[in-house]
Amino acid sequence: MENYVDVLNVTQSFHGRKVLDNVTVSFCEGKIHGVIGNNGSGKTVLFKTICGFLTPQKGEVYVRGQRVGKDFDFPPDIGALIESPGFLPNEDAYHTLAHLWSMRGKPDYVQIEKTLHMVGLSDVGKKKVGNFSLGMRQRLGIAQAIMCNPSLLILDEPTNHLDIKAIEWLEEYLKGYKGSIILVSHDRMFLDNVYKP
Repeated sequence: MENYVDVLNVTQSFHGRKVLDNVTVSFCEGKIHGVIGNNGSGKTVLFKTICGFLTPQKGEVYVRGQRVGKDFDFPPDIGALIESPGFLPNEDAYHTLAHLWSMRGKPDYVQIEKTLHMVGLSDVGKKKVGNFSLGMRQRLGIAQAIMCNPSLLILDEPTNHLDIKAIEWLEEYLKGYKGSIILVSHDRMFLDNVYKP
């Protein structure tokens, strides 16, 4: 089985403190991968480096054999939820997703509506995001990650602020996902349920 992502000897430091120290790790295509570590151990920095949001101070990152920062700035066909999602407060959910999709190409408005329905936001699609609860913002963050049906999903603590019903839906969605997944969660029950054969 081929690797989707290869992180080779990556080092990242901030204010003289090494957050990633010569990290080498690979993620296979078509698999669910879990990344576990204490708070501040560099998980989010690793994800940002894979997505091209941060440039390695040392080392290289390859996505499907192409080097991030050289062959492309941001790997195509990746959906990511990293840290707490930030959205424009005066934009509604529907137009938020349309705006984000337009950065990749022409938005598929039918798919946007379908995705809002999937995450349980279809009834508030025209509501301003600034009026959303934390759970609703998190569901919108998941929606922006999955709406284009990417072949790689990177999800950093996706169950934050979600209610039980939303977590159960996410578990089933991820278990049926056809692409690759890199996942961080402090919710052990959620991880066990996602990995359950």
